[in-house]
Amino acid sequence: MARSPRIAVIGSANTDLTTFADTFPRAGETIFGNSFDLGFGGKGANQAVAARLCGAEVMMIAKVGADLFGEATVKNFASFGIDTTHVRIVEGVSSGVAPIFVEPNGQNRIIVVKGANDTLKPADVDAAADALRGADTIVLQFEIPLETIYYAVQFARKHKIRCIVNPAPALPANLEHLFAADYFIPNETEAEVITGMPVHSVDDAKKCAGELLSRGFSKVVLTLGARGSLVASSQGMELMAPFAVNPKDTTGAGDAFIGSFSVFLGEGIAEKEALSRANLYAALSTQRVGTQKSFPARPEFKAEWARRGGKP
Repeated sequence: MARSPRIAVIGSANTDLTTFADTFPRAGETIFGNSFDLGFGGKGANQAVAARLCGAEVMMIAKVGADLFGEATVKNFASFGIDTTHVRIVEGVSSGVAPIFVEPNGQNRIIVVKGANDTLKPADVDAAADALRGADTIVLQFEIPLETIYYAVQFARKHKIRCIVNPAPALPANLEHLFAADYFIPNETEAEVITGMPVHSVDDAKKCAGELLSRGFSKVVLTLGARGSLVASSQGMELMAPFAVNPKDTTGAGDAFIGSFSVFLGEGIAEKEALSRANLYAALSTQRVGTQKSFPARPEFKAEWARRGGKP
């Protein structure tokens, strides 16, 4: 390749605040917790980090609050070498946060406050238009306003830029505004919510993918966790086999898949091999705890791909 792929992620950036405790406090009660972890998250941010670790030039279009979390989020992007020119700080609103409370049995309670993520508007896409026109791929998720997602999909189509839409978390949306995307990539749960069809098996996944194609999408990829991924288009459907690993934490694996897939495609790798590579990259991310800090760098991925001979 003459240069690295250029990936633009338009999406969310959150700070995860995880408290581990033996029990939850009752109303009016104060208790001591066992430990605490602060991590950077948000589906958009996670996908940007995965793409960067895979070797792409990455720019992030996002909003954060004028607070400590917002400042730390921008510094985190910069530490990976992600272009933060279009990560704007918003006065008078908090950064996106996710306080997470975890009991010893793993049961958790999460309150997501979208904060500044909800202020990312179509005007912000226009403000980044010059830089976006130089991107090979635009990546979108559902943690920002739907109007912004719809607008970005049309922007990508107008300028002939590859567009990947990851409808996560699944929300009621006007799918017609998303049909222009080159790839629509939900997981099983998201596909169920969007179509109303169960996705409990590979056969279910094929029926669901067929339904999405019939509604107007040109290409659908269903990520199926330990079952791999299913790619579907008018040319047919194919299950891309998973890679066996011993997972410790599957959090963020979907984001690892999306981010890495965008890079492999951008490098000119054939679609099916790009999907297989993304399957492996996502699988490797489950071997460590966390999201961004669980994503492997390109040399680690490359060595594992070679060790396995590129085969599940």
